Amino acid sequence: MKKNNLLPILFFCITFFCKLATAESVADYPSKPIHIIVPVAAGGNVDIVARTLGNEMSKILGQTVIIENKPSSASIVGTQYVAKAAPDGYTLLAHSSTFFAAPLISTNAGYDPVKDFAPISLTCKVAMFVLVHPNIPAKNIQEFIQLVKADPGMAAASSGNGSTGHMATEVFANRAGIKFTNIFYKGNAQAMIDVFSGQVPMMFDQISTGTQNAKSGKLRALAITSLDRSSLMPEVPTLAESGFPGYEDVTLNLLVAPAGTPKEIIQKLHSAVVKALNQIELKNRFAEKGIDLVTSSTPEDLGNIIKSEVSRLQKVAKAAGIKPD
Repeated sequence: MKKNNLLPILFFCITFFCKLATAESVADYPSKPIHIIVPVAAGGNVDIVARTLGNEMSKILGQTVIIENKPSSASIVGTQYVAKAAPDGYTLLAHSSTFFAAPLISTNAGYDPVKDFAPISLTCKVAMFVLVHPNIPAKNIQEFIQLVKADPGMAAASSGNGSTGHMATEVFANRAGIKFTNIFYKGNAQAMIDVFSGQVPMMFDQISTGTQNAKSGKLRALAITSLDRSSLMPEVPTLAESGFPGYEDVTLNLLVAPAGTPKEIIQKLHSAVVKALNQIELKNRFAEKGIDLVTSSTPEDLGNIIKSEVSRLQKVAKAAGIKPD
């Protein structure tokens, strides 16, 4: 038999055995520890939810789930790490809405939220408060808007360029027809210190961390960004009922894998996430912190959300004049 005639047979054999090996590895998955990369520092909502989820997934999948924090500006380092990881289901990414925004504000983002990742599931939603220092005379959103219009460029604190707080500020400014001067900090805690002191008059903060500060009187909550009021502070109106019908802008936490991860592995991971987050005790525990666990998100749902959020924030960035650094 001629050498050229052997090539198709050789190619077929190689392809066949590669597919067979892949099928066996998928069937045995997971056969070793899974690493969930958290691209922010320990202690925040993304980290807390990821650690709780990882602990429950370990029980369900029968393998250790290890949480690794890789914090950096705009969460880029950890996100890039997972984008470049082998698509075998052993390296995952737990992220927040910053995942959608980072490529819009940094030329070094180095990833495409749509093309470089395989969606697994949303994990939770967290609404935000519009918080102001008590010295600000406004008692509601409309009064606050009038103050900002009278003093264009009022300072607004956030944990960094492209952070959830920053983008929430820009979304609100666009809807209200006002302009803020963004003051960026290396973390939410540092931003909060300057708002406590009155050095910066306002910020958007997730209710999981903002509730205590609002209840104590250190800050005043003017509105919440969810469609419904929070049971933690039911006296605080929504932006939707404060002159902005349909207004909703909540932080989304999610779990994704590198693009190319086999669908069978994605489905196995998704099933574990759903089973973990559907535990009543877990849902109640997080609800007490203002964190709404998502128990019905499919990979397809998350894929559509990623596309729509990227498109929405592109428009926000363009309207606000935000350009990549």
